[in-house]
Amino acid sequence: MFGTSGIRGPVGDVVTAELALTVGRAVGVDAERVVVGRDPRESGRLLVDALSAGLREVGTDVIDLGGAATPTVARGVGWYDADAGVAVTASHNPAEDNGLKLWQPSGQAFDEDMRATVEERVRADEVDLRAWDGQGTRTAVSDADARHVEALSDAVSIETPLSVVVDLGNGAGGVTIDALLEQGCSVETLNAQPDGRFPGRPSEPNEETLTSLCALVGATDADLGVAHDGDADRMVAVDETGTFVPKDALLALLAVESAAPGERVAFPVDTSLAVEDYLAEHDVGVERTPVGDVYVAEALGGDVTFGGEPSGAWIWAEQTLCPDGPLAALRLAELAAERPLSERVADVPSYPIRRASVEVADKRATMDDVRERVTARYDDVTTLDGVRVDLGDAWFLLRASGTQPLVRVTAEARDEERTEEVFEEARELL
Repeated sequence: MFGTSGIRGPVGDVVTAELALTVGRAVGVDAERVVVGRDPRESGRLLVDALSAGLREVGTDVIDLGGAATPTVARGVGWYDADAGVAVTASHNPAEDNGLKLWQPSGQAFDEDMRATVEERVRADEVDLRAWDGQGTRTAVSDADARHVEALSDAVSIETPLSVVVDLGNGAGGVTIDALLEQGCSVETLNAQPDGRFPGRPSEPNEETLTSLCALVGATDADLGVAHDGDADRMVAVDETGTFVPKDALLALLAVESAAPGERVAFPVDTSLAVEDYLAEHDVGVERTPVGDVYVAEALGGDVTFGGEPSGAWIWAEQTLCPDGPLAALRLAELAAERPLSERVADVPSYPIRRASVEVADKRATMDDVRERVTARYDDVTTLDGVRVDLGDAWFLLRASGTQPLVRVTAEARDEERTEEVFEEARELL
């Protein structure tokens, strides 16, 4: 039921009002108060209503943020003294999808045991419903965005205000605009009108979908371009020349600036070797995790001070354990104000990396076969998430997608020829 990032799928098929109702009941069993919010997808209104009804039926009070970024919902669990939060969103998925992502008071997503408990209750559908005079209330609040902006203002100080272009992708990330303006920056926007059809560009921000942002930044005197996905838990960037910043390079830069020498940062098993090499130059260690922000968040603590994913999810433990796209945008602007982003990116090594996705009929059975074959053939194998093989001068990873019937193939070495050789070796195994 849960993938690597909550429940997600096509509306009317996988994701229905009935599902939202039963998840609300299951979450509400252990909660006196739950914060809910949604991204701009029109189906979210229906799903929030059903979710809230399920919560209230078991006696849980609902704090409704209305349209809100997922990190605003996650932070709101603590702000409003709630026991859990539910963001109705499909994040970067296309418009026909929606979903539910569940949050703890710390800002961390529900962990594996909590997700399993919810799933068990949904399948059993045996919760006790309250009588008419014992049902929970539903209260709308309107100050969540302002509280998020205030939190960002407390966390970041941009000494030299910048000119920033912000591409919201018709999503819920308007907090970024307000927070940058609060810092004195000049802001120009793209696709800033919330619209769950995502008419401006596909919701997922990457080099292929951000051509307009690259062109606008490159044609103006802007110092930086940033972009979010539909619910603004992700942030990616364009430097002052209008060049898309590779996501692994962005991870390396944010990690080095967020961790002191001797500390460690957490990132998933599919991260580029270039990040590890760059961190080693700055005496920053590595903690590898399964793919998914919940696993990155679980690794934080002690000397692990920052976590990130090349997908564009960034987590600062001292602020919140959820990926906060607006916070990442402000932190990156802070860096760009001190030194041009293009110069910083030039310091990070760049190695050829190949990624592909292969559709399979049964990803679990496929990965069982792959795991058996790989462990029999190679010595240095990690099965933390999928199957990762370290070949010394290169590595490859085969892992099942958490949300789609796909197996991901990733391979990397420090030169092109070796990368191609390893990629073909991995694909042949699959």
